[in-house]
Amino acid sequence: MSYAKGKYAYGICDRSGLRYKYNDLKKTWDGLKVGPDQYEPKHPQLQPNRVFVDPEALYQARPDIDKEVNVGIVRTTSSNPQYNTTDDFIGGSFNLLSALGGVGEITVSGVSSSTPSPSPTPSPTPAPTPSPSITTYTVTVAAYYGANYFYIDGSRAPTLNFTEGQTYRFDQSDSTNNNHPLRFSITSNGTHAGGVEYTTGVTTNGVPGQSGAYTQIEVASGAPTLYYYCTNHSGMGGQINT
Repeated sequence: MSYAKGKYAYGICDRSGLRYKYNDLKKTWDGLKVGPDQYEPKHPQLQPNRVFVDPEALYQARPDIDKEVNVGIVRTTSSNPQYNTTDDFIGGSFNLLSALGGVGEITVSGVSSSTPSPSPTPSPTPAPTPSPSITTYTVTVAAYYGANYFYIDGSRAPTLNFTEGQTYRFDQSDSTNNNHPLRFSITSNGTHAGGVEYTTGVTTNGVPGQSGAYTQIEVASGAPTLYYYCTNHSGMGGQINT
């Protein structure tokens, strides 16, 4: 589409409203058509120069170093072989005793080397060794149908059951035990039946019939069936199963 040249045309000024020859009108920076006496260029303040932001970070800054214990500066040695100097690329206070890095070498300076010595670990108080358990039988002697027998805790010549590793004491403090020493044998009725006295783990104390007298046995592992008897009189004792 073609337009007229406007040689004889008129136009209205967008600013003053006056009529001007069309070809005399001028276009302003904001797109208005104005008369030549109304035209003015764009004021510089309407288009200020570009403002650049001032950087806040400083290159290779040197902050104050806190003198407190365990505070230091991290320094890195360049991994490039052409540099031999140590440059402080990191720089800063920190609280640690060691540092790791994946590039170059990291050294720590200004860190206190006084590592507190650990307090000695107290040795635990050893538990007291428990005293071996002792089963005590009270022994008395009494006649039954004209014959004397050992009475164990009131029972006449009972069969006893012992456990290997356990200790058993026959208390003969009662006066009825006078002249009736109690001993052990692997033969029924002991030496009165041709057997011998069994002494493994056996201890005696005092005189039968007097205070503190006893015969004691710690049953050995694998002990055989035993018999308790009186060394002076036949037929007074009984059997012990182990």
